[in-house]
Amino acid sequence: MQQQPVVFITGSAKRLGRAMIQTLHSQGYRVIIHCNRSRPEADALATTLNQQRQHSAAVLHANLLDETDIAQLATSAIACFNRIDALVNNASSFYPTPLDSASNAQWLDLFGSNVKAPYFLCQALAPELRKRSGVIINMVDIHAEKPLSGHSLYCMAKAALLMMTKALAQELAPTIRVNGIAPGAILWPPEQSVSLQEQDKAAILAQIPLQRLGTPDDIANTLLFLLQSPYVSGQIITVDGGRSIAGTAKA
Repeated sequence: MQQQPVVFITGSAKRLGRAMIQTLHSQGYRVIIHCNRSRPEADALATTLNQQRQHSAAVLHANLLDETDIAQLATSAIACFNRIDALVNNASSFYPTPLDSASNAQWLDLFGSNVKAPYFLCQALAPELRKRSGVIINMVDIHAEKPLSGHSLYCMAKAALLMMTKALAQELAPTIRVNGIAPGAILWPPEQSVSLQEQDKAAILAQIPLQRLGTPDDIANTLLFLLQSPYVSGQIITVDGGRSIAGTAKA
């Protein structure tokens, strides 16, 4: 048990984070589930996983917008299993911010969750990850390169995370690999975050060459690939059904 690698995934009680936790756990990893407002879901997930394999899942609660919480979170993560082999920066705020109504609070939230927290978690966990020849995976977005109308702050934050991924891959080499995953349309946003009408969904699907949404498993399997690919670093893998190349001229 002590030799099983440990993966710490932020924002992993629900949705894509939950799928990543479940996939890695099924492959023998020990997992640390982080949550902020989803503690019941995180605890239930950990209970289920620990029933499958004792002492294989832990839960940590922290507000990633709180600098004090970030520092304590890193310390607590190491203490869960006395090692960290991989950090997955998945937690993210997402909502529209039209220029004429965007606020300083929205700026702090979107840059805080998507850039600041990942950066300082990398900083805090780098010494431990060096010991393990560890891995950092950042959840970027296809809109880091192709802006989403009305979401300038979110797109800017993800663009910063993309560059952070490449910069840290260079800075932390050769002992730590750093990569990113850029999902396209995998799950529709939760209704309380962004309300999408059926025509909006149809318009998005029309932009995807594969003509369908992806699944959380598509992201989880990409994460597993990156964790197990020791010569891949500084890369952003786009998982979007071809959406990012839609419109390319055909021969």
